[in-house]
Amino acid sequence: MTDALDPAAMREQYRTKELTAADLAPEPMQQFGTWFKETAASPAIHEPNAMIVSTATPEGRPSSRTVLLKHYDDAGFVFFTNYGSRKGTELAANPYVSLLFPWHPLARQVIVTGRATRTGRDETAAYFRTRPHGSQLGAWASEQSSVIASREELLARYEELAARYPDSEQVPVPPQWGGFRVVPETVEFWQGHENRLHDRLRYVRGTDGWRVERLAP
Repeated sequence: MTDALDPAAMREQYRTKELTAADLAPEPMQQFGTWFKETAASPAIHEPNAMIVSTATPEGRPSSRTVLLKHYDDAGFVFFTNYGSRKGTELAANPYVSLLFPWHPLARQVIVTGRATRTGRDETAAYFRTRPHGSQLGAWASEQSSVIASREELLARYEELAARYPDSEQVPVPPQWGGFRVVPETVEFWQGHENRLHDRLRYVRGTDGWRVERLAP
């Protein structure tokens, strides 16, 4: 390991303007919308809707993966998956979830904690119809998170489905596939600064609305 890179020596000084509570919108989803638009406009960010979704078993064993955000509004953040996947089964048993949007080139992160609930089938079907034909077939072909013998097995399943549902045929929505809406309980906006004196402003949901608190970096 003598030629290994030393991650301890990797440092970057973030240089951004101060983020204060006065800069924030009254509601966290409004503030997220502002940052999301700015992020999407930046050529430095690839897939601004990519987020890390962290779930846990009832015993507290965590797992994380990158998922694409597909919708957000005042009710929360929506993504779609196979309900039989690891995240799907973990959320069925333990609905508490964390989302992380890692917008590193802008020295920004958004961290969400909350509860996940399944979207309705009408909402799921409406989104499924917007997916490319191949992605619709892929939702059927993959029993997500299950063990398979080879990639060839997966491709054979896909080709079988492609023959059954050519481009001219409508692909039905898989019964085991659908959306989760993460209803936020906290939403933290993190902005990097020099000397690791970062801004961390967190919205916390209370009985009478949202309050904002500043966290030490």
